[in-house]
Amino acid sequence: MKRKGSAVWQGGLKDGKGTVSSDSGVLSNTQYSFGTRFENGIGTNPEELIAAAHAGCFSMALSGQLGEAGLTAESISTTATATFENTDAGFAITNIHLDVTAKIPGADQTAFETAANNAKTGCPISRVLNAEITMDAKLEA
Repeated sequence: MKRKGSAVWQGGLKDGKGTVSSDSGVLSNTQYSFGTRFENGIGTNPEELIAAAHAGCFSMALSGQLGEAGLTAESISTTATATFENTDAGFAITNIHLDVTAKIPGADQTAFETAANNAKTGCPISRVLNAEITMDAKLEA
């Protein structure tokens, strides 16, 4: 299974603009720019997309962990906050904080905490955030 996202950038770093798209069509030429990434411009940015992906991934992983414990959530609400900072090595996401609220009939605090901790370390987005990065690069004329 492979999922694709794409981006097109035109111009310089600060005066340029770009769009991001996804094969599903959920993102279709969605605007991003220096202003949307480093200021408060209108549009999206890669960091909020990672945060949204992490919140969605975690919520599904938590549902799966609860299912393994014989529990079904009535609702799981997750907000992921990505901290984007200028470090000695350049700009980086230095932290993602997950705020989770769940309604789970029949669950006790221990079962919920166990499932949440397993989901936090086991969801694919959590794991990719510490992954080795590899690349195939091609220069077209």
